[in-house]
Amino acid sequence: IDLVRVAAHKDDLEEAVSLLEKIKEKGYQVALNAMGYSNYSRNDQRALLGLIKDAEPDYFYVVDSYGSLFPHQIEPIFEPLLNIENVKVGFHPHNNLQMAFANTLEAIRCGVHIVDSTIYGMGRAAGNLPTEVIISYLEKEKEDRYNSIPILNIIDRYFIDLQNENKWGYQLPYMLSGMFSCHPNYAKGLVDYREYTIEDIYKALDYIRKKNSVGFSKALLDNLTREGIIGGILEAETTGKAALKITGDSSEVSYINRHQGRDFLILANGPTLKEYKPKIEKLIEKHDFVTLGANYLAGLFKPDYHAFNNKRRFVSYIDTVDRESKLLIGQYISSQMIAEYTGRDYERICYLDLLNADFGIDEGVIATNCRTISVLLLGVAIVMGAKRIFCVGMDGYKGLEKGGLHFYNEADEKEDQEMIVERHRWCQRFLSQIDEHLHKEGKEGIHILTPTSYKSFYKGIEHYI
Repeated sequence: IDLVRVAAHKDDLEEAVSLLEKIKEKGYQVALNAMGYSNYSRNDQRALLGLIKDAEPDYFYVVDSYGSLFPHQIEPIFEPLLNIENVKVGFHPHNNLQMAFANTLEAIRCGVHIVDSTIYGMGRAAGNLPTEVIISYLEKEKEDRYNSIPILNIIDRYFIDLQNENKWGYQLPYMLSGMFSCHPNYAKGLVDYREYTIEDIYKALDYIRKKNSVGFSKALLDNLTREGIIGGILEAETTGKAALKITGDSSEVSYINRHQGRDFLILANGPTLKEYKPKIEKLIEKHDFVTLGANYLAGLFKPDYHAFNNKRRFVSYIDTVDRESKLLIGQYISSQMIAEYTGRDYERICYLDLLNADFGIDEGVIATNCRTISVLLLGVAIVMGAKRIFCVGMDGYKGLEKGGLHFYNEADEKEDQEMIVERHRWCQRFLSQIDEHLHKEGKEGIHILTPTSYKSFYKGIEHYI
């Protein structure tokens, strides 16, 4: 080992320099890598210049951590750095915006001493400058000095399989993180939720950019998704009709006690909705239910009310809703979007887009988004005056071993186990709170009639047909 690199965000540079000085005392060459350089202000850059001059590392690297830089930005960044005496300057590009190669050529033109690359672009998220690309370019410039064939052979023998196993390279979340100069985990986390439109994610990443976030903060991502910043920024204490005014809707919830004393059946989208269709049909024939369905029902059933609160699913499935079903649409789906995709009449589902709030109802407004539409519909049934609430197809988010989360295949269905466990936990929490709410009102608790991983609410459909 001849060279030791220490990479640091701007908040940790002084500590990094102190560490480099100790490493240099051991006889090693040292490099200081300034991560997230695209987020450096002019004041940050001036302070950094002074730090480099005083510390005199052997190398100083500009690290385009988020792949956010464009070629026209390269010269202004490197010109003052290349004037520092006794320090060689390097460039470490990332490929979020597919600019790693172009930026590297510009950095070389400007006179940097060293640039980084990796075979097949292997690296975190969107990856780095592919070694084979820069070597192939240099090979054309100086045929007698460079040879790309050994690298291409290595890729053919090893790296294609490695990439299939470990997945790096250009993807939508990484492009977005490059556009907003933020850590790729923010964009990846928001895309992986599969609940937000690109417009929502743009707003969220712009919010993160303005917060001038350094690195990745899970707390900040949680704040975005759980505190309602994406769906519409609401203060936690805003409740009841006041919340509807904030989102621009009518100050009245239209369906309070509309079906007072009736039994309700929630048609959720788990695999058992299709598997138990004949028994569910018998159940509906026997009981005088008000039926509430959501998202995609594939014509299996024609509910009295068909609901959406997810923009992506609204756009995908609105055309599949039976003409006789009344539309219920979440208040955070804009009127403009609704008008763009359907000319049908609809009513608003009135709730606060807050994940961490406890379940409750104030003037007909549900105090949380309940995490999934099917669970939210339990709250809607209560507002409508339900005597008893039954559910089918509410299999839970631990149903992957049975072939999927839904009875149908969604093109972008997320199968990340950690995400599945989190959703299951949140839904379990809200189901328990809704069940407790029903008992406090002197009513029966939740009845889930088809097999479910929410075991405490499972009753068995055979007992009711």
